[in-house]
Amino acid sequence: MRHLSTSPPDLLLFPVRNLAFGLVSQTDIAEEDKPCVIVGVPKESYPGERRVALVPVVIPMLAKAGMEVVIETGAGEQAGYPDATYTEKGAKILPDRAAVFGTADVVVQVLCYGSNDITGKADLPLMRRGQALIGFLRPLGSFEVVQQIAQAGVTAYAVEFMPRTTRAQSMDALSSMATCCGYKAVLLAAETSPRIFPMMTTAAGTITPARVFVIGAGVAGLQAISTARRLGAVASAYDMRPAAKEQVQSLGGRFVELPIEAKDAQDARGYGTAQDESFYARQRELLTRVVAESDVVITAAVIPGKKSPVLITAEMVKGMAPGSVIVDLAAERGGNCELTKTGKTVQEHGVTIIGAINLASSVPYHASQMYARNITTYLTYMVKDGKLQQNLQDEIIRETMITHGGEIVNARVREFFKLPALAPAGG
Repeated sequence: MRHLSTSPPDLLLFPVRNLAFGLVSQTDIAEEDKPCVIVGVPKESYPGERRVALVPVVIPMLAKAGMEVVIETGAGEQAGYPDATYTEKGAKILPDRAAVFGTADVVVQVLCYGSNDITGKADLPLMRRGQALIGFLRPLGSFEVVQQIAQAGVTAYAVEFMPRTTRAQSMDALSSMATCCGYKAVLLAAETSPRIFPMMTTAAGTITPARVFVIGAGVAGLQAISTARRLGAVASAYDMRPAAKEQVQSLGGRFVELPIEAKDAQDARGYGTAQDESFYARQRELLTRVVAESDVVITAAVIPGKKSPVLITAEMVKGMAPGSVIVDLAAERGGNCELTKTGKTVQEHGVTIIGAINLASSVPYHASQMYARNITTYLTYMVKDGKLQQNLQDEIIRETMITHGGEIVNARVREFFKLPALAPAGG
């Protein structure tokens, strides 16, 4: 078995190029005696993606930690951050994508190749051996893609693999983006529904509040509950994880309890686990009445690395009142509703089913701000004394590192794709 070689043991020190921008004098060189990690931000290339990986406000924080930031021109414009706002904070603007990849020691993206399955492959020839890549990678998606990233020689880090621990909470970009999705899902539902959300007392009498039912009370689901409540709707939720009950109730939602118990409902990372088909069949049977009584259903039940479980059948949709709305936040992974069409809005049996994907990109200003703060905390955690250091005994680094030295090194990814385990360093 091969092992991940390190030097010194369990520590990776990335070689950092102290690049100059133009001619420098001997005095400049003398003053520039500290090594500097160059962080590059290319413009997102996924069609319709409006976010940017770093926003101007974080540039001084990165500079203080020994990093210099270069940005592709126009990278932040669609999110509301023009080039001038970056240069004011000390970043350098480069003319194109190739210049960013050619200059940076660390390339930071929102959707790297892997998550970006449409245009992301064009970045492969721009990657440089020994370079670091940080962003959403979808490492449990395509083995071929992960292998291509490894063969490019980059050390790639998947932010969606960030441990859900107290120490890593401020680096959890997946939760930040899920928050945006849960919020926007309710706004889409409110805009689409023919009903008013809050209770109103009018000259024509009292209008009863809309009933919003959320299936899957993770980060996105909880934000959906909170947003629905802010809009005046009556919110209820179901989750197979018993721990979710208290969280739902703390937001003013009603927790729907079913006489069915999931086996090992969540994994060590706090995510829901896949159940057998008999469990889902019984679950659907019990949820039928609640779904039929709801004006809006938002589904957010996702199992990492697996197809989303079908929780709402075509027959259940048929039983909903005309004008009802389903927003399927699991659409990208097949959907929790049997009738969901990924990336599309369809009408079936008088019910509108929204299968929108990449909802965080629809609120790019704050989504970018949240993502940038997560990534900045992650970068400042890794960069010490002007070098990108990696302690392989550190859970945060070990769990997020996907490739290094031409090989897939993440234990979880290797197990998922049935690759032999790597021997421990020094083993």
